[in-house]
Amino acid sequence: MQRFVEQLSPEARRHRFFSEGIPQSSLVDALCDSSDSHSQLTLIVTRQWGDVPRIIAAGSYWSKDEQTVEVAMAVLDEFHGKGLGTLLLERLALLAIRHGFTRLWAVTHTDNLAMREVFRESGFTSREFYESGDMEVELSLIPTETTVTRAEVRERLAATASLRPFFHPRSVAVIGASRDPQSIGFRMLEALVLNRFRGPIYPVNPSAAEIMGIPVSPSIRAVAEPVDLAVVAVPRDVVLSVVEDCAANGIRALVVITAGFAEIGADGAALQAKLVEHVRRHGMRLVGPNCFGLLNTDPSVRLNATFASLFPAPGCVALSSQSGAIGIATLAAARRFHVGVSSFVSVGNRADVSTNDLLQYWEEDPATDVILLYMESFGNPRRFARIARRVGRRKPIVAVKAGRTASGRRAALSHTASLAASDVAVGALFHQAGVIRAETLDEMLMLAGGLAAQPLPSGRRVGIITNAGGPAILCTDACEAGGLIVPELPAQTRRKLAAFLPEIAALSNPVDLIASATPAQYAQAIEAVLAADEIDALIILYTSVTDADTAGIAQGIQSGIAGARKTGTRKPVFIGWMAEGDSGRVFSVSTETIPTYALPESPARVLGKATAYAEWRQQPDGMIQDFDDIDLSAARRICSAASAERLTGWLTTEETRNLLNALRLPVQPGGIARTADEAVRLAAQTGYPVAVKLASHQIVHKTEFGGVKLNLADEWAVRSAFHSINDRVAQSGQSKTMEGVLVQPMVTGGVEVMVGVADDPVFGALVAFGLGGIHVEILKDVQFRITPLTDRDAHEMVRGIKGYRLLTGYRGHPPADLEAIEDLLLRISRLVEEIPEIRDLDLNPIFALPPGQGCRIVDARIRVEPLSASSFTSPM
Repeated sequence: MQRFVEQLSPEARRHRFFSEGIPQSSLVDALCDSSDSHSQLTLIVTRQWGDVPRIIAAGSYWSKDEQTVEVAMAVLDEFHGKGLGTLLLERLALLAIRHGFTRLWAVTHTDNLAMREVFRESGFTSREFYESGDMEVELSLIPTETTVTRAEVRERLAATASLRPFFHPRSVAVIGASRDPQSIGFRMLEALVLNRFRGPIYPVNPSAAEIMGIPVSPSIRAVAEPVDLAVVAVPRDVVLSVVEDCAANGIRALVVITAGFAEIGADGAALQAKLVEHVRRHGMRLVGPNCFGLLNTDPSVRLNATFASLFPAPGCVALSSQSGAIGIATLAAARRFHVGVSSFVSVGNRADVSTNDLLQYWEEDPATDVILLYMESFGNPRRFARIARRVGRRKPIVAVKAGRTASGRRAALSHTASLAASDVAVGALFHQAGVIRAETLDEMLMLAGGLAAQPLPSGRRVGIITNAGGPAILCTDACEAGGLIVPELPAQTRRKLAAFLPEIAALSNPVDLIASATPAQYAQAIEAVLAADEIDALIILYTSVTDADTAGIAQGIQSGIAGARKTGTRKPVFIGWMAEGDSGRVFSVSTETIPTYALPESPARVLGKATAYAEWRQQPDGMIQDFDDIDLSAARRICSAASAERLTGWLTTEETRNLLNALRLPVQPGGIARTADEAVRLAAQTGYPVAVKLASHQIVHKTEFGGVKLNLADEWAVRSAFHSINDRVAQSGQSKTMEGVLVQPMVTGGVEVMVGVADDPVFGALVAFGLGGIHVEILKDVQFRITPLTDRDAHEMVRGIKGYRLLTGYRGHPPADLEAIEDLLLRISRLVEEIPEIRDLDLNPIFALPPGQGCRIVDARIRVEPLSASSFTSPM
């Protein structure tokens, strides 16, 4: 830090320290002290010179008051204009928000135009005013649409620019190229040559003069021409030195095929960390290590930087795979499903380039319309959700997440050294982000073909045309299982069909043309059904009777679709083609390919998921609610004091009630009594009948323990209940866990529901909602979402449980106050987002009362845990 401030120009020191001289060593020492990250924090940006990292920019904040931090930054002159000040401000702001601050304050000289521009362009609401000849700036840290949008644009542009050399290299070097046809180095070079990469290829091997007729260089430093992309297939122990050679040659994109890094354990992980350090200090990007490579089918590029000779057919589907073998197998299967590929990346250990980076690149890639992901783990799931939600508004994302079971997760750990996340969290994340989840690789490719070739449906109503009853029944069942509707056709459409079909044909829906259907009847039926306003999509089924019939029927199907398209209809069409000996047929109409499947259920499954995605895309983004009536400072003090005192554990009943009251949550009235007399006094204040319950943050199942007494109507009953609970605790030897008893008025009416929060080690806070009491354990009818919840998330959670009908009024019972339940969910989400020390929370039961009466939290448990210093080091 001392060297950094000495290297600043006098003008930069004047702007940063208000003096052109070297600041005192005590000030430099203070900048290096982030031991109390709430009160003071410094972030640095480093760049490598040789083997020595040097600070090139630094930013700090200091707490000014409970709501405000003062911020200051400095950047070496030669790195001005590269966005470092903006990035430092952005990250300092995020960390300040995490610590509960709401404002940034800074003092700068009026002639420090660069820093004033950083403040203005941050997107935060800012205010400038003069004070004693200097400029004071105040920025509100409350996120706005502008701040989020500008940050996302900066991130997307940077990611897209940094990845372009991987997909559009002008030249490629293969470091580790070999003459041995069985080696990876030879196969990498062979794939580039045989698939006709459009630029120069430079093999590198110190022991060869030429390979495949191409001159070989002894090292990458010896290649005189510029190289955009280097493919590294050398022994693990020399990878770091090769990276240094690539940096010296100005290469910015590396694909490291070599294995033996984080996937093998702690030693490999340490080496991988060094690899990333080497790459980043030189401003490079890295795909891998332990990967299969990448490819781009663009005819102007034709890049196959994998060690497989397969080159897929060009198309508009991009694929990222965490497993190289799965990726190559999926590319091979894509031909069977007639899916064309734009580009493919085997991300391997994702040491640098991640799935999130690729999503942002493909978001802007004009050659990509559909994105496929094979995932075994998540790096930064919150960032994934934010990016996927934005990308999914324009391009569908289809994902297969492996490791759904405990055994599967163990396999994923041994294969990729990655932390496997719970499947509940994955499902919640995909649902919120609009990611289409495929159960199998086959289904992923079926979805890819359907989404790439057909428009999204405008509704759930499906028409089915068939020549056999059995396949139509299976297809109909699959449609309804997927949330689709197979409605009866209108009379007008049935009259059209009757005009050319035999009397024994079924004219409703499905339309059964019977086994003797002719090509002309198929064509006319397709045009008639697609013309019906009551139909949003069409599935055409055909089961071959004889091999001689298939070509004519195929022509009739194509003719019918072409005729319907001439009328302007853009409804999606899918085909179930069950014709042995003709299974590879491709149906094309003009420039349109009709997705074709070998089983009658397949088009229904694809259409069901495509329809759900279309509905997600049509709905507006949810909003994260703000609450003016909550006291987060009080809630934060309760949690901080408890975690400081007990390090980790459950809040006491009194602390829990105070915390919930600070959030203005509907806690059932009452209080804690430590003696029988206090219990009687509280009962008289609240009014009989009352409930008396054991107050203990350690004894969980209080009813089974005998710690709950209900409908107590008088003083004697309350005293008896207190002594009974006290004696029960004493007999169990747990007297120290008893805080007293909680005395509350009885709640009458309403439906019991529950709200919970569980801390997932990868995804963070998961909010759960379901029916309360014992129902949640028996029925497991629970909806989960990842925080922060939007109003749309809360709305869907309440309506997503199977017991929702109980909340709408059932058999004479009044409906519940749904708005109050949603408000409670959103407040809990805000609580755990603002106070990450909260690791577990259980509100059960909550009585959901009739509309206008709100709801009442009857029992609550909250567990807190201190945050580690690492919790604040990586806000992105």
